[in-house]
This record gives sequence, C-alpha cells and structure tokens, in this order.
Amino acid sequence: MPDDEDYLRRPVQAGFIPYTALKDGSIDLADIARMNDWIDIKADNDARIARWEREQE
Repeated sequence: MPDDEDYLRRPVQAGFIPYTALKDGSIDLADIARMNDWIDIKADNDARIARWEREQE
C-alpha cells in the first residue's frame, strides 16, 4: 500500500488535478480517494486488456 504522500500525489501524477489543488484546499480527501479508485480501476482494466491481447496472439 502506498504511503500517505503517495496516495495524495497519485491524482497529480495521473494528471487529474494540479499540485496546487493539494495545497489550496480546493479538493478534499473524498475527491482524492475517488481519483485513487479511478487510477486503480484503470490500471486493472489495462492489465486485463493486455492479458487478453496476449492470449489472442
């Protein structure tokens, strides 16, 4: 599991929000949690697609 700072930075790294949004309070922890869920779901979906594509070769 990522540490607390990684959890906060993941939405920034993924391009969902600017870093300043973490600093100015324009988003809350629920927003960050939701974005982290989206990141995890996308990674899972991408892995499933890649596995399916390999199986089709």
